[in-house]
Amino acid sequence: MTRLCIDTSAYSHFMRGEAAVVAHLDRASWVGVPSIVLGELWTGFLLGDRPDENDAELEAFLSRDVVNEVTVDVEVARIYAEVVVDLRRAGTPLPTNDIWIAACAVRSGSSVISFDRHFSEIARVGSIVL
Repeated sequence: MTRLCIDTSAYSHFMRGEAAVVAHLDRASWVGVPSIVLGELWTGFLLGDRPDENDAELEAFLSRDVVNEVTVDVEVARIYAEVVVDLRRAGTPLPTNDIWIAACAVRSGSSVISFDRHFSEIARVGSIVL
C-alpha cells in the first residue's frame, strides 16, 4: 500500500505527463494533497493565462477516489513546529510551505513526492525526489 503526499512541483510535472511522477501516482493507493499545495497551485493559476482550465483540471484530479485533501489541523501544526525546531538546530532552514507539506505527510503516514531535493533533509518524512 503506497501512500504519497504530492507537492506542487510533482503535481505540475504530473499534469505535463512526466513519466516518473505519473508512474508513482498510478501505483499509489492513496494520494494526499495538502491544503498548502492547493493554495500554491491556485496562486499560480490566477497569475497564469489559463486559470479556468487549470482549475478544472485540478478539480478533476481531486475528484479521483484515491486523492484526498490533507488539511492543517492541531496535529499537523505540532508536527510543523517540531520539524522547524529540528531544522533550525541542524542549521538547515527550508521553505516554510514545504515544511507544512512535510508535516501533512507525516500526519497522514505518507511520503512526499517532489522534484525539490530539500525534502530529503527532513528526517521525519519519507521522500521520493524525482
